[in-house]
Amino acid sequence: MISLQKYLTRCAIGLSFVGGVIAQEKKPNFVVIFTDDLGYQDIGCFGSPKIKTPNIDKMADEGMKFTSFYAQPVCGPSRAALMTGCYPLRLSRNDNGEIPHPKLALSEVTVAEVLKDAGYRTGVFGKWDLAGHSQTQFNYDLAPTKQGFDTAFWTPGSNDSVVNLLRQDEMIESAADMKQISRRWTDEAISFIDQNSEKPFFIYLAHSMPHTKLAAAPPFLGKSERGLYGDVVEEIDFHVGRLLDKINEEGLDENTYVIFTSDNGPWWIKKDEGGSALPLRGVKCSSYEGGSRVPFVIRAPGKVPAGKVSEQITATIDILPTFAKLAGGEVPSDRVIDGEDVSSLWHGSEDELDRTFYYYEHTRLRGVRQGKWKLLVPHTDTDKKVESLKKWPNMIPPADRGWQTEVVLYNLEEDISEEVNVAKSHPEVVAELQKLVDSIREDIGDSAKRGVNARPLGDEPYKTLGNEHAVPIKSAKGGKRAKK
Repeated sequence: MISLQKYLTRCAIGLSFVGGVIAQEKKPNFVVIFTDDLGYQDIGCFGSPKIKTPNIDKMADEGMKFTSFYAQPVCGPSRAALMTGCYPLRLSRNDNGEIPHPKLALSEVTVAEVLKDAGYRTGVFGKWDLAGHSQTQFNYDLAPTKQGFDTAFWTPGSNDSVVNLLRQDEMIESAADMKQISRRWTDEAISFIDQNSEKPFFIYLAHSMPHTKLAAAPPFLGKSERGLYGDVVEEIDFHVGRLLDKINEEGLDENTYVIFTSDNGPWWIKKDEGGSALPLRGVKCSSYEGGSRVPFVIRAPGKVPAGKVSEQITATIDILPTFAKLAGGEVPSDRVIDGEDVSSLWHGSEDELDRTFYYYEHTRLRGVRQGKWKLLVPHTDTDKKVESLKKWPNMIPPADRGWQTEVVLYNLEEDISEEVNVAKSHPEVVAELQKLVDSIREDIGDSAKRGVNARPLGDEPYKTLGNEHAVPIKSAKGGKRAKK
């Protein structure tokens, strides 16, 4: 039940007049539920045969599914793309740029900062992974509170072995009970709504799982037909339902965009404790579809049409400019932003957008998709020297390993599993897509070469001191925007 005071306040907002003109409609709220390593087929509305996700499925019934939605193929870069609206290689970062997981420079402008400038309260609950990919060796000076979040209950990196918890900038708990972590992230998000329901708000709920180490609370343990992995996903679904119930209870249902998606595809080496990207080929760390094409569901009754499915290409990089548009905020104008405002698609437009998506494996440019066509380019000599590919040969199935020696073209409308190379029968398509690859290689960069529009790296890497504050460096050069 909402309080009488809240009810009267909302009535006053809805009916108030200034000089005979209806007051401006309240700005919408935004909730992004970002799971970790959830595969394309790991929820019911995207075809899971064994995992039951009634709350997410209901979101799809009451909202939209996007079946060609793209993240990045690994954790940290994916979060950097979502936060900034840019391909990760374009970004300024306070490290040497060689490791996959970026320490995002404070000179970058995040979606939280854009919304905060537009009058929003902002909260992050869950995995950050943009201050160092470690539970201990990370930089406090790159915490979420320095990147636009008013409220932060977070963990620095992945839950490979433990989850350490921070509130704002203080470590409050080491090795938290993993079985309770999905509930705790959601509890904090619900509490944030309690405290901020009278203001427009942005919630970034970044679950630690189903990335391993897996753990499920007792009510869910052993309940799924898909083993522990399914238990974890079904528990997350339960907490999605709790969050939606809270939004409805507060009378915010029709003014809140809720998004459910994943940071990348499933982790193949985890076998039964990893997910499924079927019918897509590829997995986490791969440039095949299963690496970065992820489920995406959006719900906002009265704004997003119910039960609609879109095949148009959208991506995490679109979230910043789209939220800015809907919130009346400003996209940074002093830098290149790769994402586009796709609010018309969210609202059900059938207009075909001329979208492209570029496939990067960390710094390596691997290909491009435009419409139904996807081009993968051969590995270069520089690619073959990149440490991450040597380090992770076992991260993807044996059939997808090795160096690519020829151009590959797939028709994703007819061949979603990327089985048939049609490059020789469509040389004109290859030529056009190769032009796009050459252009973005010059613009953003590829492997060791940063493009002309890539932002400068930080002056030098941060030096971490375990759980102590890291030694700070000078601000990254160029494009600095003052933090609030």
